[in-house]
Amino acid sequence: MEEMKMNVRPTGNRGTWSKKAPAVAELGKKPPQALDLEEAVLGALMLEKDALTTVIDILRPNSFYKEAHQRIFKAILALFDKSEPIDILTVTHELRENGELELAGGAYYVTQLTTRVNSAANIEYHARIITENSIKRDLISISSEVLSSAFEDTTDVFELLDRTEAKLYEVSESNIRKNFDDMRSLMHAAIKELEEKRKQTDGLTGVPSGMTALDRVTSGWQKSDLIILAARPAMGKTAFVLSCLRNAAVDFKKGVAIFSLEMSSLQLVNRLISSEAELDSEKIKKGSLEDYEWAQLNHKIAKLTEAPIFIDDTPGLSIRELRTKCRRLKAQYDIQMVIIDYLQLMSGNAEGKGGGNREQEIASISRAMKMLAKELNVPVIALSQLSRAVETRGGDKRPQLSDLRESGSIEQDADMVLFLYRPEYYGITEDEMGNPTAGVGEVIIAKHRNGSLENVQLKFIGKYTKFTNLDSDFGGDGGFNALPNSSFDTETPGAIRLGSRMNDGSKGGGGFPASGFDEEPPF
Repeated sequence: MEEMKMNVRPTGNRGTWSKKAPAVAELGKKPPQALDLEEAVLGALMLEKDALTTVIDILRPNSFYKEAHQRIFKAILALFDKSEPIDILTVTHELRENGELELAGGAYYVTQLTTRVNSAANIEYHARIITENSIKRDLISISSEVLSSAFEDTTDVFELLDRTEAKLYEVSESNIRKNFDDMRSLMHAAIKELEEKRKQTDGLTGVPSGMTALDRVTSGWQKSDLIILAARPAMGKTAFVLSCLRNAAVDFKKGVAIFSLEMSSLQLVNRLISSEAELDSEKIKKGSLEDYEWAQLNHKIAKLTEAPIFIDDTPGLSIRELRTKCRRLKAQYDIQMVIIDYLQLMSGNAEGKGGGNREQEIASISRAMKMLAKELNVPVIALSQLSRAVETRGGDKRPQLSDLRESGSIEQDADMVLFLYRPEYYGITEDEMGNPTAGVGEVIIAKHRNGSLENVQLKFIGKYTKFTNLDSDFGGDGGFNALPNSSFDTETPGAIRLGSRMNDGSKGGGGFPASGFDEEPPF
């Protein structure tokens, strides 16, 4: 009887069976954490002066679960920034100066941390476990918010999707960072790349534009480059990038994505049909095609239909949405080039609205585009408007770098800056050499981080809304042609080497805007 009384507890409101206590505890969950490792890492940082350099790229203050540990790590980082020694005394002094010593557990607690570990030998491994637990907590927080919002009837599901994706990307970016590369691995990669380039007998190392003279100068659009194509309205910016897009996708089978903030997807497709089938763009727009033209259209667009071209016409696209969509396209379809038409119609991220001015917003967009090009390792071509200073200037009205609209950072971030210029638009009928300018467009390479500055002449066919090689290059067929299988020579047909002529004073004839075509579509 004595034993039975000892094993039984009251079953009323004040108590329960002792066997049920563990089951109740098991129902609860704790956030992922590793407090013992947090203590060990902080102790190691105060024991060895070089320990912080090992984990400074791995840990952030928010990586620690315990708030006291976050404050201690912030104090350690502050000492590191001031190039002061890091030990028990200096950390305690820093916390006391900031009024956070008691919030961090007091001087005794900070001192006790150094007893948790003997050395910093395993600090990197411990730090990575702490970071993994921090990522898990972030994911739990995001999931809880998604779960709560998803049950609300007033929730915009697409806004929720965008917000969730942005937060997941933020977690990834803030915790997973690229480490440095040693010279041996870099040299091996460089030699391997050179061997691949050696196999390219036509000299193309990037995504071809299909414009022979231009590709001889650039060797194709290079990976991770941000290319800015700028011009005044009606110069043919969209026509030029669509010609490049068509050549890369159809002739060279390169996946290309174009984000059109100005024109709809169908308008872009109609332009592609007009240039591919060589049918008047006005007839395409009105649908007034003869029977033989329908047959011509159906015959010529077969290759275009199968081309790896992806068009997004979302209006007011933000840089975050652009980055997200490009990442998906890269993962699913391995796109090799991105085109944005055009930069000034984009908006910054949602949290940036209302703060700063438009110039700062454009600067952040251009920086983000350069980061996107590096992240995906593809060329990014962004169209840009030029200021009205071009129109007010006398002479031949050639654009120059100072004409880039709204932000000087566009020029700074870009690897290449190209200007599109058609003299006949300004009523100039002959160039400096006395050659007729009708149907001639110039691509002016004003900045080229990895090459020379040159002017490249192309043929512009207004009624088909396309650019192609000059007749002198390919016997006058005016069509899209792949590059011949021969290495680039030093004399480039259609390329004019002008060096730094871009910012010299303008000279030549002026005139009012005019067109050499009876019916010129808007560009």
